[in-house]
Amino acid sequence: MSSVRKVGVTTSVHGSTSMWVFYWLALRLAGLSPVRLTSANAHVHDLDTFNGFVIGGGDNIGAGICQGDLTLDVKIDPDRDLLELAILKAAEERRLPVLGVCRGAQIVNVHRGGSLHQDIHSAYENVPRMWTPLPSKQVTVETGTALHRIMRKTRFRANSLHRQSVDRLGKGLRVSAHDRYGIIQAVECEDLDGRFLLGVQWHPEFMIYRAAQRRIFKAFRDAVCAGNPDC
Repeated sequence: MSSVRKVGVTTSVHGSTSMWVFYWLALRLAGLSPVRLTSANAHVHDLDTFNGFVIGGGDNIGAGICQGDLTLDVKIDPDRDLLELAILKAAEERRLPVLGVCRGAQIVNVHRGGSLHQDIHSAYENVPRMWTPLPSKQVTVETGTALHRIMRKTRFRANSLHRQSVDRLGKGLRVSAHDRYGIIQAVECEDLDGRFLLGVQWHPEFMIYRAAQRRIFKAFRDAVCAGNPDC
């Protein structure tokens, strides 16, 4: 494993093996060396040895840390919430690249002081109940954003596997994509100092057969390797 290209990928403790396999494949295809991190095994890893992090999808984020109303019928993992917030703090201090996927985009926003809608069906009118890994919802990307430069797309279809979504934006973040109902589908860092901080509400790892989705992982790889001739 290349230590230069070593990146941590957070997942749920249970029921996320298939998701991890897709992360692993997408990141390996991009030229990175992913390591799975969960709230059960993270203590055996030295987080200072990682050069970037993917904050993955999975369990909902606890209402206690995202300034939202309590929802009783969702699966949460408080230990994972704390782990990811600690990782995001460390990544910010070391100025490491971060890619947030689905839940990951939401906790990036929480880390920056933002809030979440606990249930998109309560927060938005006429949103269909959609839960599919297939590209079924239309996403519009804001021109002039880093995401637009990366994907080279203004509109595309994405999968939909989330109940929560970004509500009030965290400090230093901007919206870079939304869907037809106004639900935020991507956020990114506003400052232009070169740090890679991107959160997407869909799962690009499930759509790596599409070039625009692979470019997200390539851009993350480029950020991990920036300035390092051995990468």
